[in-house]
Amino acid sequence: MQKYVVLQVTLKEKLIGTASKNLSELEDVINKQADKGYRLHTISTTSGGSKGLGGGDRIQATMVFERIE
Repeated sequence: MQKYVVLQVTLKEKLIGTASKNLSELEDVINKQADKGYRLHTISTTSGGSKGLGGGDRIQATMVFERIE
C-alpha cells in the first residue's frame, strides 16, 4: 500500500448563495479513504470562475491522505 494518496474533488457552488451543491461527494471521498486506512493529512483549495450558463463558481479541493500505521 502507498504511504500517501493525493485526490482532487471539484465543488460546484450554487448560482445564488454560497453553499456548495456537492459537499456530500467530498465527504464520501474522505470516508472511503478512511475505510482504506488513510487519514486526511492536508487539504488545499483553489477557486475558479463561473463556467457557462450553469453558473456558480468551481472550487478545486486537493487532498493528501496519509496511511495510518
